[in-house]
Amino acid sequence: MIDRQHAEYLANTYADLILRMSYTYLKNTHDAQDICQTVFVKLLTHPQEFESKAHEKAYILRMTANACKDVLKSPWRRKTCGLEVIADVPSPEAEDGSLLAAVNDLPARYRSVIYLFYYEGYQASEIADILGIPTATVHTRLARGRKKLKAMLGGFDYEKSF
Repeated sequence: MIDRQHAEYLANTYADLILRMSYTYLKNTHDAQDICQTVFVKLLTHPQEFESKAHEKAYILRMTANACKDVLKSPWRRKTCGLEVIADVPSPEAEDGSLLAAVNDLPARYRSVIYLFYYEGYQASEIADILGIPTATVHTRLARGRKKLKAMLGGFDYEKSF
């Protein structure tokens, strides 16, 4: 059970310090708030006794620095960018009757694999990693998505024409 008084003490005493330190590492307010929350959760779920207030403060600062370093070295952070970076890149315009419009009308499970495969150029194994599904499921969704697209676009069936 978490002691409410202890939680309030930690928040009142160290919240600003943790936020400021996190912001200096991460240069992002939202990430700094996430670190603050992470540090408080660790402090409250694993309470410790400290020799002095200075030791407590040093421990919390070290914990904050380590949490920030973990975020900075995560592979996810290296593969992402802020929304402001891509704000100037226009999204493809879907014209009525176009293939992209038809893809956008597919159910989400088929739309995502079709889009990643054909428009972004990912392989099925890469799509499986991105979406967290088995590679066989990606192949199945691609086949079913193609079939739905063919029906939506009034595709010609070569096998029945002979």
